[in-house]
Amino acid sequence: MPAGAPIIEFKGVSKAYGQRHVLDEVDLEVRRGEVLVILGGSGTGKSVSLRHMNGLEQPDAGEVWVDGEEISRLPEEALVPVRKKVGMLFQSGALFDSMTVFENVAFALREHTNWPEDRISERVAEVLGFVNLGRDVERQLPSSLSGGMKKRVSLARTVALKPDVLLYDEPTTGLDPVTAMTINRLIKDLNGRLGTTSVVVTHDIVSALFVADRITFLKNARFAFTGTPEEAKASDVAELREFLSAGDSLA
Repeated sequence: MPAGAPIIEFKGVSKAYGQRHVLDEVDLEVRRGEVLVILGGSGTGKSVSLRHMNGLEQPDAGEVWVDGEEISRLPEEALVPVRKKVGMLFQSGALFDSMTVFENVAFALREHTNWPEDRISERVAEVLGFVNLGRDVERQLPSSLSGGMKKRVSLARTVALKPDVLLYDEPTTGLDPVTAMTINRLIKDLNGRLGTTSVVVTHDIVSALFVADRITFLKNARFAFTGTPEEAKASDVAELREFLSAGDSLA
């Protein structure tokens, strides 16, 4: 597919939890090669949207398309190749506490490839290098790492299988501003270096404006706006302008 063509699409997607409607017949396109940031207030469905993109959640109605395949009704075993194609960096990092950094990053390679150990070792070193970590961290346990290093190790593990799409759930939460900007730069750098597509859910407006090619804004279970950061600042959606002006005051 050419750059800019949709790689992920929502078509009339709805999702509710009891009486609370989180997504209400929404349409959305994620374009190949872009960084799309999803903004919105707490509890508006940002992370729910993200989890629909790799089949961790299924819609009540509508369709989710990933790289030309409709995934919303696939059984769990059929979602394995989808999740190899669409990697996710969880808010907590989700590292295995009992495994070393090397074992964490190598885990998916051992599960999903038939590579010999020397090739796995080379790939682990390569992806740690992508996130500016050296081989000296490979023997460390997650408990010995700072919050920023844990996020970087998680990101290395996510890119190890060469996914086409990277999903980021609040990647800078809990980090100091300097470390958060390191993660922001990695998001942009990896998108260009690896030729991936990224979708970022964040409350961090400084981060959103730094990484986004386009921004989409969730309000009342609908995507009330989708466009460039410049278009977002001029949007007639008052809540979105308030979000962005708050970010400007912090920058």
